[in-house]
Amino acid sequence: MGITSADPVQQVTVDVTFLRMDRRPGHPAPPLPGGVRVDHALRCSVPFYRYLYDTVGEPWLWWMRRTASDAELAALLAMPAVSIHVLVKDGEPAGFYELDRRHPQVVNLAYFGLMPWAIGTGLGRAFLRHAIDAAWAAGRPAVTVNTCTADHPRALPAYVAAGFQRLRTVREVWPVPTRLGLKIPAHLAQG
Repeated sequence: MGITSADPVQQVTVDVTFLRMDRRPGHPAPPLPGGVRVDHALRCSVPFYRYLYDTVGEPWLWWMRRTASDAELAALLAMPAVSIHVLVKDGEPAGFYELDRRHPQVVNLAYFGLMPWAIGTGLGRAFLRHAIDAAWAAGRPAVTVNTCTADHPRALPAYVAAGFQRLRTVREVWPVPTRLGLKIPAHLAQG
C-alpha cells in the first residue's frame, strides 16, 4: 500500500542513531531464563509478522512496515537473507528480532523489541545478546543497528552496553500516515 500523496500525515521529528559492532562480544552470553526460548520463524507468515511488528512497535511509533502491502511483506519474508526470530516465554511470544543479511559486509539488526508486557521483566539483555550472536553467526565483518528517539529510552544505552559503537545521529522528519491510528509519543518534537 505504501504512502500516497493523498494520505494525510503527521510530521514527527526524530533523532536516529546509527551504531556498529566490529567484533564479537568477548564475554559469555547471559543465559535465557527458564521457560524462555528463541524460535526461528522459518516461514513467517504475513499475519504473524504484522502481529509481532504491530504489538512490539506500537508504543514506539513503528510505522514504516505498517504501510507495506501484504505482497511486499511476503516478498521480504521469503528472502533467505532476512530472518525472523521470536522470543517465547511460557508458550507465548514475548518479543522478536529481524536480521537482514542482504548486504555482503554487515548483518543489520533491522528490528528488535519486546512485547509491552515483557518490558522490565529481565528478558531484554539475554535476548539482545541472542540477536547479536545470531547476527555474528552469518560470518560477516560487522553488525549494525539503529535506534531513534521514538524508541524505548533504554534502547540506545542497551545497544551501547552490548558493545555497539555510535557512528552518527541524524535528525529525520517522518511523514506518519494518520490512517494508521498511531499515538505520537508526547516527548517527540512535532512539526
